[in-house]
Amino acid sequence: MLLPAPVLDIARTLEGAGFETWCVGGAVRDWWLGHADQDVDLATAATPEQVQALFPRTVAVGVKHGTVGVLDRDRRLHEVTTFRRDVSTDGRHAVVEFGGSIDEDLARRDFTINALAWHPFRQELRDPFAGAGDLAAGVVRAVGAPARRFEEDYLRILRMVRFAARFGFTIDPPTWEAAKASAPQLKSLSAERVREEWFKGLESARSVLELARAWREVGAARIWMPELPDAPQIAEPIVDRDPVVLTAALCHSAGGVLSRLKASNAEIARGQALSRGPAEPESAEAAVVRRWLARVGDAADDLMRLAEVRRGSPPVWAAAVERSRARGEATSRGQLALTGDDLRAGGVPPGPEMGRLLEKMLEAVLEDPARNTRETLLALVKSWR
Repeated sequence: MLLPAPVLDIARTLEGAGFETWCVGGAVRDWWLGHADQDVDLATAATPEQVQALFPRTVAVGVKHGTVGVLDRDRRLHEVTTFRRDVSTDGRHAVVEFGGSIDEDLARRDFTINALAWHPFRQELRDPFAGAGDLAAGVVRAVGAPARRFEEDYLRILRMVRFAARFGFTIDPPTWEAAKASAPQLKSLSAERVREEWFKGLESARSVLELARAWREVGAARIWMPELPDAPQIAEPIVDRDPVVLTAALCHSAGGVLSRLKASNAEIARGQALSRGPAEPESAEAAVVRRWLARVGDAADDLMRLAEVRRGSPPVWAAAVERSRARGEATSRGQLALTGDDLRAGGVPPGPEMGRLLEKMLEAVLEDPARNTRETLLALVKSWR
């Protein structure tokens, strides 16, 4: 396993101080699958306090859980975590104690494909749960007793689905059955953690449709995403992995889903706009497209992405949108050559009358963009009054 020089430097310092240190986590898994990963986590026998004492620049990433961030010369952060064993859990957060061995640390991992460790100097792979075999077979399997693994953290159900969708793996039947039995407890998770798994899944899944199917069949959608239908309209493969757009493509009422998952206000607003539509102009005729752009406003780009996700290619009217934009055609009041201030200066008081005139000007310009000059619009306003 070829490791970045800063990671080797950190491991060398820890080993030189007498603390056994291994590369662990997704980087080892992905390396085994042939994927390069520069984000390498380390597990060590050193306590957080000992790690902090060994390195001049550290960040207390999660000291109570045993994790210290070590900054290299380029100020890139590398996570170093003390060997841990679980003491208790409430299904959301584990209480751990430090100490033990690398094998005990790997025993608390979720799935065999993640319970791998690589010693950077002995060139040794530690694989106590046959994770390499499961990687070769394309199987996601829980470490030890599946029900126990999910009881420790019910988010592992969603992680299981994400890993299977990302790598195109199957799920070990006992692991799948335990996940389905434990799925009702997903309601105890925070919306933020569920959203993070959903977004990560959308961004990484080989098949978004398979990801959605697994969410439904394992029971996660019933609790967190009842708007997810059995047969969403999506054409794969998908190039644009915007999770907001994909949520809208998969679910009825994307705004409602994103609100339940406590997405950002901006993401919720985008989801609401996507659901509100209209999804596309009635034709590719230039004036029709301009009116559609005026109606949907800032949601136009997201709606074009949504149409492409559903069709598998850009919609025919997307070219008309780009031509309109390239010509600088006005599709909002803010783009009119005559402003509200101009109307006020001409004797139109603020209020309903000004709003009516601005709307009539916009409609005139949407019909014929050549009308968007100060002189033409002044003449039109004079005729309307």
